[in-house]
Amino acid sequence: MSYFDEKVANRFISFVEKACTHVKGPLANKPFLLEEWQKDYFGKLLGTMREDGCRQYVESFLFLPRKNGKSNMIAALGLYMLFIEKEPGAEIYVAAADRQQANAVFSVMKSMILNQPLLLNKCAIYRDSIVLNNTNSFIKAISADAETKHGFNASVVIVDELHALPNNELYSTLTSSTGAREQPIIVGISTAGNDRGHLCRDQYEYSKKVQKGIVDDPSFLPVIYESEQDDDIFDIETVKKANPNYGISIFPEYIAREWTKAKASPSAEIKFRTLHLNQWLTTSEGWITDTDWMKSSGKFDPKELIGMECYGGLDLAATSDITAFVLCFPMEDGTLRVISKMWVSEDMVEQRRGRTGASYDAFVLGGHLEVTEGNVTDYKKVEADILEMCEGYKVKGIAYDRWNSTALVTSLVDKGVPLSAMGQGFASQSQPTKAVEMLIKSGNLHHNGNPVLRWMATNAQAKYDDAFNIKLVKNKSSDKIDGIIALIMSVGEKMSNDREGEGESYYEEHGLRMI
Repeated sequence: MSYFDEKVANRFISFVEKACTHVKGPLANKPFLLEEWQKDYFGKLLGTMREDGCRQYVESFLFLPRKNGKSNMIAALGLYMLFIEKEPGAEIYVAAADRQQANAVFSVMKSMILNQPLLLNKCAIYRDSIVLNNTNSFIKAISADAETKHGFNASVVIVDELHALPNNELYSTLTSSTGAREQPIIVGISTAGNDRGHLCRDQYEYSKKVQKGIVDDPSFLPVIYESEQDDDIFDIETVKKANPNYGISIFPEYIAREWTKAKASPSAEIKFRTLHLNQWLTTSEGWITDTDWMKSSGKFDPKELIGMECYGGLDLAATSDITAFVLCFPMEDGTLRVISKMWVSEDMVEQRRGRTGASYDAFVLGGHLEVTEGNVTDYKKVEADILEMCEGYKVKGIAYDRWNSTALVTSLVDKGVPLSAMGQGFASQSQPTKAVEMLIKSGNLHHNGNPVLRWMATNAQAKYDDAFNIKLVKNKSSDKIDGIIALIMSVGEKMSNDREGEGESYYEEHGLRMI
């Protein structure tokens, strides 16, 4: 249970507005008065507390277009943590892709201090650091091209223009160094980039999942300002949606000039969309949207399915993956009901804690993911659970992935479980994948809103061969899709049974024509 400490939030606001100034433009040397959206952001970040009195939020992703005052915000946060928080031996790092960008924010900090004698008297300013007098606390600017990036004990990490980092090394090194701190803060700030495989895109996608409730991470604060891809880019309301500082640091005359350029040049339009509307323009879309997946949720009581015919899919885990078993039940009304059982090793649950991506703890607590002892999934437990499910349901067949399955499959077959191997290439996966997609988009696949399957569905990416056959892949190793693959295999098993019966397939019978 968390609570909001208004005193902490107000202390930050008071410090900024009394001690910090603007350093450029017509407002130079005047007090830095926070806008309401800035007060809201910092209030949540610093003032939301856990029951033990420590800050709830450890990490934040602020996704913000250019010219919305982020440099002043970063600078003010860093100075507050140095001069007001006063953690013993505080190490506050302001990081960026290169030295020029890192120094740009650091220069704002130095100028703010020089404009405020009360701050200047308490510290020493050097070329790339600010040191608090008579302490070991400091602010330091660091870049991804620095010669050394080890030996840190960071209390605060602020990374500017996350999308510009050449790789994950600097971010990973700095964030992992916060482990010894009781109340660390990690803030990544960025505009949209153009590389789907980049850390920034990972943070963006993770933030969206936290916002939507797909991933439960109370330590992570996502704040995203963006327009939608289909918004009219020449509508002022589109600009306002993405830019909270419109009319303050972003003026109508400037937007009008950028519009003129965008209308005349495709490259200028791309630049405008990226920098001022925060749109990702060169990324491929996922397989199924979360909206489509949840539209197909279809609540039901699994007990109603006991004794009914069904078909299974079994995807066995590698060391770091989830083992998934899915049963699909064809219903008389044309829907397909889905239940699942998934297992993961306790070692993997431990490894996922504190990392970017979904934490497994919430899935385990909700009863949607079962933990087996040790550093690998216990296949004896998997076998016992599958046998129990086969006793309760009339399982007509189970499709399985040949990889790493020989021992378990042999044991299950010996006990009378009907299993058949299914390939994982385009030829085997395409038709059942398309069938599942049609069932989802028509609202005919009912999965009870299972949060693990939901997470996996949003992780799945569609990959096509030259003949437009489809199979699902994941964008990175931490984005698990095992349950969705098992679902597709279960549907593939049903399709195989339909063909063997030489009758009209279940999907054709209910108006789902195969492509």
